[in-house]
Amino acid sequence: MSMNEPVETSRGESRWPPVLTLLGVLVFFAMLPHRVHLLPVWIFWVAAFAVIAPMAAVELSSASTRWLRAERTMIIALALLYLANTSAELADVIGIITVRPRDGRLLSLLSSSVVIWVSNVVVFSMLYWQVDGGGPGGRASKSGKPDWVFPQPASPEDVPPGWQPFFFDYLFLAYNTATAFSPTDALPLTRRAKMLMMIESMISLLTLVIVLSRAINVL
Repeated sequence: MSMNEPVETSRGESRWPPVLTLLGVLVFFAMLPHRVHLLPVWIFWVAAFAVIAPMAAVELSSASTRWLRAERTMIIALALLYLANTSAELADVIGIITVRPRDGRLLSLLSSSVVIWVSNVVVFSMLYWQVDGGGPGGRASKSGKPDWVFPQPASPEDVPPGWQPFFFDYLFLAYNTATAFSPTDALPLTRRAKMLMMIESMISLLTLVIVLSRAINVL
């Protein structure tokens, strides 16, 4: 094997659960009525399929370091795009509520709140899934250190041998972080894990408490 040839490594778990979750969210968003958005909608479709492409390549081909690196890079890029866009959208929506309350556009506020909150959960679940322990491949080969500790290893008699967290475990973690604003079953071990959870909680808090509460109050 030459030095330039991508090395095959463990891909860990199947990529279909995160792919189908992302596609389902895109379809759900397409069915929602008009909402507040700053960037053209097609940009988010392009970004989503830019993430799906390397995940599909990892699943359908040999799990080379090239595809695994591309998968990780695109998920991080999607998260950064989401954070930048969501910060601007929240500022715009809060401006509508506080500066131009009569231009509240109730339906748009409700739709925007749902989109931001659901996107928050899905994007951070994918980010947690890629960050923890070096990603799916790193966790499978046990080559990385964990960023979260899950409760299952503490009760080995109740879980299958060699249990490790899969995507839906991180989706559950992101959902709990967005609803409870605090760790629930999985505890963060590293500073980057704590920082990511703080950012997700802050976005969820702004969305639910400020935006959604205002829209419900108008009702």
